Amino acid sequence: MPPSQPVSAAAVDSDTAATDREQPRQRVIEAAADLLAREGRDAVTTRAVAVAAGLQPPAIYRLFGDKAGLLDAVAEYGFASFLAAKEAKRAGQAPQDPVEDLRAGWDLAVEFGLAHPALYSLMYSEPTRAASAAFTTGMKILMGRIRRLAADGWLRVDEHLAAMLIHATARGAVLTWLSLPEDGRDPALLTTMRESMVTAVTNQEPAVQTAGPAGAARALIAALPEQSALSGAEQHLLREWLGRIASDG
Repeated sequence: MPPSQPVSAAAVDSDTAATDREQPRQRVIEAAADLLAREGRDAVTTRAVAVAAGLQPPAIYRLFGDKAGLLDAVAEYGFASFLAAKEAKRAGQAPQDPVEDLRAGWDLAVEFGLAHPALYSLMYSEPTRAASAAFTTGMKILMGRIRRLAADGWLRVDEHLAAMLIHATARGAVLTWLSLPEDGRDPALLTTMRESMVTAVTNQEPAVQTAGPAGAARALIAALPEQSALSGAEQHLLREWLGRIASDG
């Protein structure tokens, strides 16, 4: 093995400084998230958060720019927390039926929203927050579920539309539920919305086992990235043709 290179003192100092900066930032975010959960969004003032985090108010502006920057960081913290819960749920689980996997993922998203109502409302109050790193990673996991549905012939619509339907119904279910008075919350709302989503997104039987070409086209589109026989240009052309067949179905 080659000898290891010595780490310079400057590099150590840089890493230490980065850690020192990150610690108060994380403390402020967690304090803000706690205030949000206990007292609501109006309670998340720069002064209240600074006191809860054991810092002076100017530190909030130095770390986040302004209150809007702080709220964006708390929303990102929410997306990261949901992603961690999703990965913990998946860890150690054997692959299950792709449609049941879709249901389980939808249920997990809704359960997170109902367990963290103020945080969830903040996460989805600004459309631009969909560009956050944690949200993007979560969408990649969702697209993996959708790709599995497509590859097995279950997908009824194209993958992009499926992702929008799944995301919109889960988000709509949570926000609608939270807007209702507690005595008016019927669990049938959540079950019905989930099953409506499943019906809209999936076939009752795998389409590749039927004579119709649309399901087979979607299954082949899903499998294209795994093959190497075609050039990039050929794949692009084939994807266009298959897309037409899939849409016609």
